[in-house]
Order: sequence, then C-alpha cells, then structure tokens
Amino acid sequence: MKLLKKYKHILIIPAYAVFYLLGFFWLEHKVTNDYHIIHMPLDDIIPFCEYFIVPYFLWFAFIAAALIYFGFFNKDLKEYYQLIFNLGIGMTLFLIISYIYPNGQDLRPETFANDNVFTQMVQYLYSIDTPTNVFPSIHVYNSVAVGIAFMTCKRLQKHPVIRYSTVALAVSIVLATMFLKQHSVSDVCCALIMNLGSYMLLYHPHKVRSVSLASRKKKREIPT
Repeated sequence: MKLLKKYKHILIIPAYAVFYLLGFFWLEHKVTNDYHIIHMPLDDIIPFCEYFIVPYFLWFAFIAAALIYFGFFNKDLKEYYQLIFNLGIGMTLFLIISYIYPNGQDLRPETFANDNVFTQMVQYLYSIDTPTNVFPSIHVYNSVAVGIAFMTCKRLQKHPVIRYSTVALAVSIVLATMFLKQHSVSDVCCALIMNLGSYMLLYHPHKVRSVSLASRKKKREIPT
C-alpha cells in the first residue's frame, strides 16, 4: 500500500493506455478503405533508406524509458505531468483527427533494392502496421514531446550528454518516419505544429495567457 501511495501518479499511464489502444485499434479496423491519401511532392524526393528502421523501433524503448524515468526516478512531479499531458494531448488529437478525417498513405515501396536484415525488419513493420491513420505522426509527436521533457528537466541540466543524446534520437526517429516511407512530410509537419502548441500551453502558459490578454485588449480598443 505504501508503494502504491508513493507512485499513485503512475496510474494515469495504464488508464490512458487502455483508452488510447481501444480507440486506435477501433480506428485501424474502421479505416480500411475510402480514406484520403496523404501525399505531397516532397515525399517523392526523399529516398527510401532501410537503415532508419533502427531508430524507428527504438521509439518504443525511448517512450518507455521516459515514462519510467519521470515516473519513478525524477522527483519533480510537475515535469512528470507536463510530459504525461503533452503525450496525452497529442495522442488524443490524433484519435480525433483520424476519426473525422480518415487518412492513409501510398508511399511504401513494393520492392527493395537490398535484401538484408534491415529490409526484413521493414517488411515486418509493414506487415503489422497498416498504411492508414498516419496524420499526424504519433512517432514524431511523442518523440519530440519526450525530447522536450529531457531538455527542460532541471535534474538533467548538468548532464548535457543525456539531454542532447535524447534530442539526437528524437531527430533520427522523426527522419526515420519519412525515410522508411511510413509517413508523409505532411504528417511530420502537422505533428511538429501540434508539438509547438502543446509546448507553449504546458511549459510556457504565462506567455499564452499574455498573448490572449493582449489580443482581447486590442479587440476592445478597436472602434466599431
């Protein structure tokens, strides 16, 4: 009971995970045809590179490591909740967008120039992950959210190697989504814009309030 009381803040993770996974798998079965194809000219310029499968799969360990560190080892609960709500905002918006705007992509190559362990890993990825519900990219959104959490963590300010290593991994995961043809540039851009909004809301709420108050004041001063 003492252990449960000490780490009761962790309970939000499995509770939300159940909600998200139910919504995600429901969408995976619902969005199977008659969806909008996400594709832009820049997607055709980016070459396929199977080696990016390594950081792409490291995403799962990356997110898990962040949840474990901020949930159990970092003593600042504010930073924990900033990360949790940041992830929750993006993942919830993803479910909503996927529901009202069914989408998918047609970027995946039909054949591979090389036959190696990396292309085999890509083939496995393609076999378990449908090319639907891609906008925005949760791989991108969550990676950036975790990178922000590590970069702003007070306890890690004296550990630049850890902080910048997480940024490097986050960047490689973002690139991997495009070089593996898992996501369009549009998916990535949308995720980054969402990251910016949630970052300002959760990490700099005073600036958001200041801008909002200034906007309201300006509207009142405009003569009708």
